[in-house]
Amino acid sequence: MSRTALITGITGQDGSYLTELLLDKGYEVHGLVRRSSTMERSRLQHLYADREVYGQRLFLHYADLDDPTTIRRVVTKVQPTEFYHLAGQSHVGLSFEIPESTCDMTAIGTLRIMEILRDQPQPPRFLHASSREIFGTPAVSPQDEDTPINPNSPYGCAKVFATQMAKIYREAHGLFFCNAICYNHESPRRGENFVTRKVTLAAARIKTGQQSSLSLGDLDAARDWGYAGDYVNAMWLMLQQEAPDDYVLATGISHTIRELLEAAFTHVGLNWQEYVKIDERFNRPADACQLLGNPAKAEAALGWKRSVDFYQLVQLMVDSDLKRVSNTS
Repeated sequence: MSRTALITGITGQDGSYLTELLLDKGYEVHGLVRRSSTMERSRLQHLYADREVYGQRLFLHYADLDDPTTIRRVVTKVQPTEFYHLAGQSHVGLSFEIPESTCDMTAIGTLRIMEILRDQPQPPRFLHASSREIFGTPAVSPQDEDTPINPNSPYGCAKVFATQMAKIYREAHGLFFCNAICYNHESPRRGENFVTRKVTLAAARIKTGQQSSLSLGDLDAARDWGYAGDYVNAMWLMLQQEAPDDYVLATGISHTIRELLEAAFTHVGLNWQEYVKIDERFNRPADACQLLGNPAKAEAALGWKRSVDFYQLVQLMVDSDLKRVSNTS
């Protein structure tokens, strides 16, 4: 049986890695691209250039999350067997500035898609990329699938809505709907407005004389950081199970921004303390604390194994940024 996947957010970090994974497994892959999106799609550029892939096994369709008519038309035409919903306004700090659009895209946009899918004669298996931000300020650490929800950001609140609705659709309508509760996952394809990429890019630029300093907020803020390539593999595994369920995707190990700086700058032979400035403007109004995931369920039920640890990840990102800035200097 041929397998066809439809991905929202295909031009993003996770979407690009998932596309590569599915193509390697023989899928026909379709992606939704926002009409308002920039034409910069560098994460998929290598696939565009492959004539045996683009237009043959990889196809893009224009559709916005607030345009259910177009999405329905694409779904009806493609008839995917698997649907991966990765799109949305995913920057937590930015969600405080644009809460309405964050909730419309992340919460209501997901609901629109679920409504379209349940109307299909053969609804596809559906994965919603949820977030550890649904736990907000957790009462326990580490968090697992049974940890009480307690968001403390507009983004986290929107993700709670979408996560709970996916569970309701699964239980009320008997649909194969899953939530991947993802903790922070990074890669060289991470956007430059995220702190991990901000740090690794600064280390590369400072090393090559293209930048003199780096401004950051709370250096003691800690996160559970993993590798994006590993996380999309878990997403695929979730849709291959006999029954749908929700899974926490995490490393189970927390690191501070201070440790991130140490790893990145040491890798290029620099002392981060000579270059980093503290700027309280980068502190969030309400920052998530004690966010540490317990991936035991995913490891046991999915057989999920991670291939890249924190220090390997940072080095991978720094090396990529060094190559990038050297080519543009």
